[in-house]
Amino acid sequence: MSAMYAALLATFCQAVAAQGSEHAEPTTPDSTTDTVLANTQQQVRASVVWLASGVDSWFGDTPFSQGGKVTNGELGWNVYKREDQPATTGIRFKARFKLPNLESHSYIFVGNDDRREIVTDQPDTFSRQQQLLRGDNRDNTFFAGVGATIKESVDLRLGFRGGLKPYAQARYRHPWQISADDRIEFRETVFYSVADRLGSTTALSYEHALSNTLSFRWLNAVTVTQSSEDTAWSSSIGTYKSFGDQRVLSLEALLGGVIGDDVRVSDYGLQAKWSQPVHKDFVIGEVLVGHFWPRPSPLESRRQAWAVGTGIKLKF
Repeated sequence: MSAMYAALLATFCQAVAAQGSEHAEPTTPDSTTDTVLANTQQQVRASVVWLASGVDSWFGDTPFSQGGKVTNGELGWNVYKREDQPATTGIRFKARFKLPNLESHSYIFVGNDDRREIVTDQPDTFSRQQQLLRGDNRDNTFFAGVGATIKESVDLRLGFRGGLKPYAQARYRHPWQISADDRIEFRETVFYSVADRLGSTTALSYEHALSNTLSFRWLNAVTVTQSSEDTAWSSSIGTYKSFGDQRVLSLEALLGGVIGDDVRVSDYGLQAKWSQPVHKDFVIGEVLVGHFWPRPSPLESRRQAWAVGTGIKLKF
């Protein structure tokens, strides 16, 4: 799997190098950028489709072109800095394969992400990178596996992460549209890994549409495992303003801690994020700014820390 990821990065570099060597016709900076990014997207997608069709051929003789799909494809780079922690950078990749030689509700998934969050299935809002918390490339790992969707509400997954360490997940998701403007969603993920043994992550969110372009959301998540006596919790309250064309401004209050710990809230803060396309509709950039008040232990006083981050994401 690491070889596949290296091949994707090599594809990106080759596309840029190839564009830099073409001088047959004069081009403007904008047209050169368009060509480089379009070719990069096409080559990354072609590499992933090639991988998907190869995996699909293991299960039968039906051509991948007959119902095969690659969806949710993303290749991204980001950098984050918080005053009380070292600056970190990361590369994230994910894709989902629909394989015609498997049953109609089965799929293959691959990616690269935080080794802990892969197993516990944390909501994206509470990922370390989304909260400008310390992230380290050493904590990222490749993962892959097979999944099956049952009646659109249950996902079963069996996967492997770095070092061929197996894990299993069963996710149940149920939304309620309680009114035209109000929506509640419940998500329960039960997981098993050698390190955590049996565990679960419970997430509950409430969304209210204030207008066609402005919404409010309250999200809560709790994670518990057999291998740890700690029950970690996270909460987010935020507003989200859409300006159309994938341009979104969000302002969130984030809180987190461990139930029963001497410090009830070990970290809280405010975070603003702006995201928008930076090239057509498939290259998305974002900028984050936050201010946090961490208190790691009762022996320390609560500190203050500014945080900034930026990232770019290529959809394919």
